[in-house]
Amino acid sequence: MHELIETLNANRNPQLAEGMAAYMKNQFPFLGIPKPVRTKLQKDFIKRAKKQGRIEWQDVYALWDLPEREYQYVALDYLVELKEYLQPVDIYHLQTLILMKSWWDTVDKLASIPVGTLCLKHPELVKDCVVAWANSDNIWLARTAILYQLKYKNKTDTRILAEIIEKNSGSKEFFINKAIGWILREYSKTDKEWVREFLDTHTLAPLSVREASKYL
Repeated sequence: MHELIETLNANRNPQLAEGMAAYMKNQFPFLGIPKPVRTKLQKDFIKRAKKQGRIEWQDVYALWDLPEREYQYVALDYLVELKEYLQPVDIYHLQTLILMKSWWDTVDKLASIPVGTLCLKHPELVKDCVVAWANSDNIWLARTAILYQLKYKNKTDTRILAEIIEKNSGSKEFFINKAIGWILREYSKTDKEWVREFLDTHTLAPLSVREASKYL
């Protein structure tokens, strides 16, 4: 991994970094490496990792601890590529990542792919962890709880979805209300009538309703 870090560092572009940081509201510094370039630079690292057939959490945390945002993106891509090797206990590693350097760009991908994959394979984690996240004062844990079924389509558990949305429907937080609208909009591609009925029987923030209604 040391070689990967050196390669990324050698390809930094300060001019691009400034614009990328501004797009993320200057929450984090950037190396200034566009995604297509980064994907090429990390290709061998990911390829070797897949051959190992296990997740090396020390590598994930090492990348997460580095200041520039691209290193977290590499860690995310690594987890996505190795998602089938996630074990139930890894939900606590994922929770740690959600809480570290939190912003929508990392949280949404963690929610919809690693967390979503793990919860689909091990539904007991929903009751043990995700429902508790839905009650959390931390907006990023709550957003993850709302979005973990984002890619489930007809495997969506609508009872849990409704329960989690109801727990958060009174929020005035933009990132929560946006997530509620997003998950309902996405599920409307699978079941328009369920989403329509949910909107008719629940009071949601205008932002949530607007997002949810896009395909209705």
